[in-house]
Amino acid sequence: MDVFGKALTDIYKTGEADILWLHNSYGEPEEMPLEFFFRDDEDMPVLELQALHLCEGKVLDIGAGVGSHALLLQAFNIDVTAIDVSEAAIEIMKDRGVKNALLQDVFTYKEKFDTILMLMNGIGLTGTLAGFKAFLIKIKDLLNPGGQVIFDSSDIAYLYEDMPKPQNQYYGEVSYQYEYKGEKGNWFNWVYVDEETIKTIAAETGWNCEMIFDDGEDQYLVKLTQSL
Repeated sequence: MDVFGKALTDIYKTGEADILWLHNSYGEPEEMPLEFFFRDDEDMPVLELQALHLCEGKVLDIGAGVGSHALLLQAFNIDVTAIDVSEAAIEIMKDRGVKNALLQDVFTYKEKFDTILMLMNGIGLTGTLAGFKAFLIKIKDLLNPGGQVIFDSSDIAYLYEDMPKPQNQYYGEVSYQYEYKGEKGNWFNWVYVDEETIKTIAAETGWNCEMIFDDGEDQYLVKLTQSL
């Protein structure tokens, strides 16, 4: 089982868990609050609630975690498929009542949807700026005509207020590693894309890009629709 999945399983089954640490490539390890993954609508930030209200038609929730967003969409009577690469997360999702939860990597998935949803910086799984651009091309294969992609991202320039930005890569490209009960997972790449770069790459790959919401703390909600 994956390290992240072990932590989720502990908190879900017993209500208690050790600290889940997130090591990173830019600073000190951070503690991940596991309860946050199980939040309901009353605990969700405005940005996420806005994203959920934009969902329509058949929805694909990518990186669905333990299904908090999928469960709300189901409550709205929306047809949602929730996918994740964590087997533990899928088991928890199913137990929590997500009707269509699949152990699935989006890069090999083949089905059509009207809305593709990626929250909690889920677009970061594209790993690098080049990966983000390739993903915006690839994801068109999963969309019905007139479909939309909804995701949030952050501008992490603030991390470099007191030190120089990386010279050999885009400053939003970082690496993470989970640690739980002394066990460490593999390092993985993650990317945070600033607003202007999102707009530029969206235009280059044939998308209309609309900034839906900005929380004033360097996090924003993006809606992409295909240019005709």
